[in-house]
Amino acid sequence: MAARSDDAVVIEVDGHEVRVSHPGKLVFPDAGLTKRDLVDYYLAVADGALRGAGGRPMVLKRFVKGIDREAFFQKRVPEQHPDFIDTATLHYASGTEAEETVVRDRAGLAWVVNLGCIDLNPHPVRAEDLDHPDELRVDLDPMPGVEWSQIVDTAFIAREVLSEHGLVAWPKTSGSRGMHLNVRIEPRWSYPELRLAAEALAREVTDRAPGLATARWWKEERGETVFVDFNQNAKDRTVASAYSVRPLPDARVSTPLDWDEVRTARPEDFTVTTVLRRFAERGDPAAGIDDATGSLDGLLALAERLGPAEKPPRGADASGRRTSTMPLIELARTETKPEALAALEEWRTRHPAAAAALHPADVLVDGMRGASSLWYRVRVNLQHVPEGERPPQEPLVADYDPWAGRRPD
Repeated sequence: MAARSDDAVVIEVDGHEVRVSHPGKLVFPDAGLTKRDLVDYYLAVADGALRGAGGRPMVLKRFVKGIDREAFFQKRVPEQHPDFIDTATLHYASGTEAEETVVRDRAGLAWVVNLGCIDLNPHPVRAEDLDHPDELRVDLDPMPGVEWSQIVDTAFIAREVLSEHGLVAWPKTSGSRGMHLNVRIEPRWSYPELRLAAEALAREVTDRAPGLATARWWKEERGETVFVDFNQNAKDRTVASAYSVRPLPDARVSTPLDWDEVRTARPEDFTVTTVLRRFAERGDPAAGIDDATGSLDGLLALAERLGPAEKPPRGADASGRRTSTMPLIELARTETKPEALAALEEWRTRHPAAAAALHPADVLVDGMRGASSLWYRVRVNLQHVPEGERPPQEPLVADYDPWAGRRPD
């Protein structure tokens, strides 16, 4: 490897030269992991990481200011990219298009990590066929207050439903609190059909496990359940893929599992350090996923039997906007999550009695996609506060506008 004047190194990866700038920069201070450590991790688990993200267009989620700052999302491939980086042009519902990055080899993994990508966020399509997804993604997203055992129970029910409809589920930790089930399908169906199949799955899981799981799209209506997030199968959505390192202080990894270890595993067990050892010792539990391709016909037939999903009520002001059935108030809109949590604490201080009556799932801190990064909205559901004691909607504690300067006058 050769040194550069800006403390960069050039490493050789399978015959390609990849420049890594500031390799000694601490990316995960608590875990003691540098940028070069992150590159070396992805090179070591490349077979598994490429099985999840290789050959797919991906959004570059770049943490250029560190994991404690918000990432920015870059759809378009950098203009100056090496010849071992492929591209694919995606067309979005907004009418825009973007030539996105496609990684196909170990050198590509090292290159995107050098850009500040900590996790990998590919679309569920191959670059050769952008209109027909080849993966159904089941995101089991727990509401606050939900224990791991409830997520596991939901995962086994989802596995059962998928199996009954001719599909094989491959589990992995999300790298945060939840779990993902990946399902390979034949690339014959459109995105709307994929989402309809995923919604039918979510509704069936909910019917079999009432109170355990939910398919309700609106967060305030879920309670302390596991949300079977079918909308991750909508066009333009991406999910952190297998072996992605997540931006948490312990350098946690989204890790494929065998079904016989799902009940005993815990998300915090899988970090860069432990996954390196695990991968070297046993390889990838999802190594057979590409040989288990299935059909959506069964789930689409289920969707037909279930009929149209319940639609939320609409307002009476002719706007067509949804009207919540819950007593919601909005507290803040902020640029960062720490600011959102600080605003929540300020509101709690102002209204201690109402705050004490809230259940964990009543506090709604949502990351919202802005123009190129996340912003945060804070709301509370006052359903557990006696009606006469509910604080009114007040001026926001913080009122960040993610679109400031981007709208025409």
